[in-house]
Amino acid sequence: MHRKIRNFCIIAHIDHGKSTLADRFLEITGVLSPESGAQQFLDSMDIERERGITIKSHPVTLQYECGGESYTLNLLDTPGHVDFNYEVSRSLAACEGALLLVDASQGIEAQTLSNYYMAMEHDLTVIPVVNKIDLPQADVEGAISQIIDDLGFKREEIVLASAKTGAGVRDVLDRVVEKVPPPAENDDAPLRCLVFDSQFDTYRGVIVFVRVFEGKLTPEERIRLMSSGMGYKVEETGIFRPRMTKNEKLVSGQVGYIIAGIKEIRQTRVGDTVTHAAGGAKEPLPGYREVKPMVFSSIYPSFADDYEALTGAMEKLRLNDSSLVYEPDSSQALGFGYRCGFLGLLHLEVVQERLEREFGLSLVVTAPSTKIRVAYKNGTSEIVNNPMLFPDLGALEYSEEPYVRVTIVTPEEYIGNVMKLAISRYGTQVAMNYIGEQRIEVEYEMPLAEVIYDFHDRLKSVSRGYASLDYEYADYRRGELVRLDILVGGKKVDALSQIVRKERSYERAREIVRTLKSEIPKHLFKIAVQASIGGQIIARETIGAVGKNVTAKCYGGDITRKRKLIERQKEGKKRMKRVGNVDIPQAAFMAVLKRE
Repeated sequence: MHRKIRNFCIIAHIDHGKSTLADRFLEITGVLSPESGAQQFLDSMDIERERGITIKSHPVTLQYECGGESYTLNLLDTPGHVDFNYEVSRSLAACEGALLLVDASQGIEAQTLSNYYMAMEHDLTVIPVVNKIDLPQADVEGAISQIIDDLGFKREEIVLASAKTGAGVRDVLDRVVEKVPPPAENDDAPLRCLVFDSQFDTYRGVIVFVRVFEGKLTPEERIRLMSSGMGYKVEETGIFRPRMTKNEKLVSGQVGYIIAGIKEIRQTRVGDTVTHAAGGAKEPLPGYREVKPMVFSSIYPSFADDYEALTGAMEKLRLNDSSLVYEPDSSQALGFGYRCGFLGLLHLEVVQERLEREFGLSLVVTAPSTKIRVAYKNGTSEIVNNPMLFPDLGALEYSEEPYVRVTIVTPEEYIGNVMKLAISRYGTQVAMNYIGEQRIEVEYEMPLAEVIYDFHDRLKSVSRGYASLDYEYADYRRGELVRLDILVGGKKVDALSQIVRKERSYERAREIVRTLKSEIPKHLFKIAVQASIGGQIIARETIGAVGKNVTAKCYGGDITRKRKLIERQKEGKKRMKRVGNVDIPQAAFMAVLKRE
């Protein structure tokens, strides 16, 4: 049985055709009929389909006839975006082989290289596939030469295919059967299964997606999750065809699911090892780490009455997204909400979009920030992820911010623009290599805070959409950081506070006060919009009062009467300024997030 199993995944840069190729596999093996018209079948979320990205891993078991024999192919579709890198690494750990997809019209890009190196670290058999050969702008020979020159493959190892038309797709499956080694047979060893994903079912609890490496598992047996030590009784085991199909047992080499009455998705962490509660394995499978959020932001309901609805929505969302971290938060300006941790900016956007779509909420999201390590003059230190917790400069010895190693692949003609952008974001160049004759791979080390704002958008602008980006966490480094506070009408608006570099603080402060002046409507009194660092005002704009002509009723007569009316109006405005509240519209908070 084990000789006929092949476990493989598809890795590629975003939008190189992973999900479309998976559709063709499902059609060829009879899981889907070509007439069904289903597209991106394994991308089940609306957001995945609309954005053309994969957010969750989706396994499926296929039966394929090759050389007169029937083979079981376990395909693990993986996310392509850098935010979900850890999920990709665990999916790779569950396989023996990987299809490396390269778009014939775009060639090798940043995440193509990143995922290829990750596959090599896991000792996988990599099969290069040039996809989209049917496109009019396809440069097939160019893509082939890039794969040969930069990744070291031979020409005969490369498969040409078009996932859209189906050309060459059978050749890809034949190559999987031929090249990918079958899993080792370890049915008699103590049970060890790798958790590569999980999902929550309202009626059955958490469904754990596993790859069995050693031993075998049947219903009614008791299992233990090795990272948490929690024990459960197995209710059901099965495989994906592509819907979950009940099976009497899971053996080594198989990919399947376990239902064991687990109530919380947080207890089943990606990368954990499942073993028997009694007589189980002593050592877990390697590579497990806790996924730590990199980007933090506060989410508040636009209307205070929606706080309970937001609470319920966050709880339901976490049932299907174990990497979402949140805790209650409050703001004088926005009321009650949640401080959330995300894997990256795309993860933040996806969570915000799901909350607004699936639960019908209107939200205000504060500026994203990173974890800052602060050291005090009394010798203590701590990590802060909220600008409001950043200490005053008087108590601060020094601060450190996270740096990332950014890999950019760009056509040669845009390298000047890319370098100028990276330098403006405090990037330090560490490497530069040519990929083929006209593409350059350049690496920078830069602060994560500079990457998470709008670096990707700016990169696409300066390269006309041709440059691609990938990054990985490096370390913490010292930087001169300050907290920029925003005051409206003399009152601090905590939700607008940001941690910024000191040398950029004046520029950012002027940008914010100008933006707020244009967004906050005029009131019956003048409003001062100020930016301060440690009590020192560094930028200011004034929103003029709504004018009312109090002398309109005076049609002649002594000038002193008009003066008296104007002085009375001034006194009234002063009194109103003392007791009046400034209403800041939601659009003003959103506008501050956008850099000019």
